[in-house]
Amino acid sequence: MMPSIELRGVTNFICRHIDLRIEDGELLVLLGPTGAGKTTLLNVIAGLAEYNGSVLLDGSPIDDTPPHQRGIGYLFQDLALFPHLDVSANITYGLKVQKRPPAEIMTRLKELLRLMRIEHLAHCFPRDLSGGERQKVALARALAPSPQILLLDEPLSNLDLRTSKYLRIELKSLQSKLGITTIYVTHNQREAEELGDRIAVIYQGTLQQVGTPQEIFFNPQNEHVSEFIGSPNILPCKHCREIGQGLMEINTGGLTIIAPYEGTEVNKIAISPRDIYISAEKPPGPDLNRFKGVITEIDPSPPLTRIKLEVGDHTLLAEVPTQIGEEMDLEVGKEVYLILKLRWIKTLIDHSG
Repeated sequence: MMPSIELRGVTNFICRHIDLRIEDGELLVLLGPTGAGKTTLLNVIAGLAEYNGSVLLDGSPIDDTPPHQRGIGYLFQDLALFPHLDVSANITYGLKVQKRPPAEIMTRLKELLRLMRIEHLAHCFPRDLSGGERQKVALARALAPSPQILLLDEPLSNLDLRTSKYLRIELKSLQSKLGITTIYVTHNQREAEELGDRIAVIYQGTLQQVGTPQEIFFNPQNEHVSEFIGSPNILPCKHCREIGQGLMEINTGGLTIIAPYEGTEVNKIAISPRDIYISAEKPPGPDLNRFKGVITEIDPSPPLTRIKLEVGDHTLLAEVPTQIGEEMDLEVGKEVYLILKLRWIKTLIDHSG
């Protein structure tokens, strides 16, 4: 069993009376814009920032417990690997400081090298590693003391998209395997959706909403949450049928859309405005989830231009970078092509009727 974490009335120079509970073994994502207070909240939990209120582990306050006694592994955004130490020495540094027995240190090192699949890097130095490899070493170092809690501060923010996607899958699998209570900070909505058991949205030091990714996406509770994640286009499912290979065909208001199928009933689908691609010319490739639409409204608000379109029986909202919108010479009444990317279509099981 790993401990639950509870914050009661946590307040400091940026946080504003935050009440939050993270369950045993849960991966909770703290999502919000830069400067919202996400890292500060991690520092509060780790004992590295002053605060009023209380932090509890399994119901017991740890406000007077020094950081090194809290049983917390912390992966900082800048990684802070020691450049003069090789991978093995970086991973075992904390264990040596704690004066663990050499045999225990060696056993733990071998476990972590195998767990992170970096045995071949044991004697390499940080300068010789890729960004993804450095992330794995830093994570192994945070896990070395067998912490009960893991805090991750935007660990993938400096990686390219492919490496970041790969490490998200690895990290989610690892966290599930270890069952370690984890708080993951990001400003990236995609990361939050893919990783979080639940998401806590924070804005200007105030907790705005806590819920599952589906709850946050489909039912943003206020304007701050809605603006940050982008109000989705929500379409009712008139008729659905499974077509195999994890896919379903959905009829909604004159459109036939292919969406992911997870074996459950679906009442609605949603897609974010930023995940609708617009083209002035017919794009090449198969006609899967590709439609014609007519622009009915344009709202240029750099860096994004918001576009309303009539598509079938629906009015959809799309967002494109302002520069791209200008290059396409968009105007009201113009017919354009839309692509709804299959992997970004979300399905909802709505039991409210």
